[in-house]
Amino acid sequence: MTKLKVGIIGVGEVAQIIHLPILASLPELYEIVALCDISPKLLAKMGEKYAVGNLYSNAEEMLDQTEMDAVFILNNMEYHTDCAVAALRRNIHVFVEKPMCVTEAEAEAIIEARDASAAQVMVGYMRRFAPAYLRALEEVRTLGPINFARVRDIIGPNAFFTGQSGTHVYRFDDIPAEAAQDRKARNARLMREAIGEQSPETYAAYGLLLGLNSHDISAMRELLGVPIGVKAVTSSRGGRFKTAILEFGDYDAVFETGVDGQGRFDAHIEVFGERKSLLIQYDTPYLRQLPTTLRIRETIGDSLEETIIRPTYKDAYTCELEYFHEVAATGMPPKTTPEDYVQDLRIFAMMMDAIK
Repeated sequence: MTKLKVGIIGVGEVAQIIHLPILASLPELYEIVALCDISPKLLAKMGEKYAVGNLYSNAEEMLDQTEMDAVFILNNMEYHTDCAVAALRRNIHVFVEKPMCVTEAEAEAIIEARDASAAQVMVGYMRRFAPAYLRALEEVRTLGPINFARVRDIIGPNAFFTGQSGTHVYRFDDIPAEAAQDRKARNARLMREAIGEQSPETYAAYGLLLGLNSHDISAMRELLGVPIGVKAVTSSRGGRFKTAILEFGDYDAVFETGVDGQGRFDAHIEVFGERKSLLIQYDTPYLRQLPTTLRIRETIGDSLEETIIRPTYKDAYTCELEYFHEVAATGMPPKTTPEDYVQDLRIFAMMMDAIK
């Protein structure tokens, strides 16, 4: 089996909790050959922890100076496009965490670079690789006409779970001031390009869509298709809570989301047929062995039968990175392509247009 040499751009929280440990646990598939981050102390710490000697503060230097087959783009979203295009110009396969980018123009730039390259781009939507979700894709075809659907993602702070599980995330205060200022300026510019001049609350609402809610909308879209319209959207608590009614022709889906201080993670998709319903229940990805489950309820004659399906304890991130190995090793297009991500941006745009 081909072992891929990979570089990592951004070794912050998600890299430390998810990607680096999983890559290290798959030595037959991956070899981490280079790390890049703007925090010198964090970079040194992760280099020591994972025995990686090629350490860079500049992504283009890493791509030029270290031979690699693929790169994981895990830094802030404002820099995803620059990093992806730079890798593609060097024919290096790209795994980019969601959100792939902020604007549709950025997505077009990534697609153009990929089409001119010998490499592929895969967007990190791990929920769509959970075995229970894949089973739901089969089961939804047995429902008959859909009457209603609900998409929900209301969560508390990630630190609640990582703190109690003993997971330590390294953070240092040595990020250069000019780098922090550049990110702030980029964010302001990209937000204006995406949704125009808006209030801080509206920008926050869009930011939540890009970050947390891209998971929900992407999984919903593969399961149900693209909504034909948005009937209404409300936003409150500084953009932290939203409710939307999405129109799917002859039925509607309600989308609910929010972020607060409560120690729970409630993310699910429920689809209601006439006599059968499906519930895909996700748990926090920051505790990797908490499984995604599928609950099937069906009325047969006089009885209501309920089945809970837990296909595996293998976490969705591991399934996703095993899949990405096949993408990079064979060159096959992934299911979570840049074009796939553009569909989410367009749904976000419809929601922002309808927001009240």
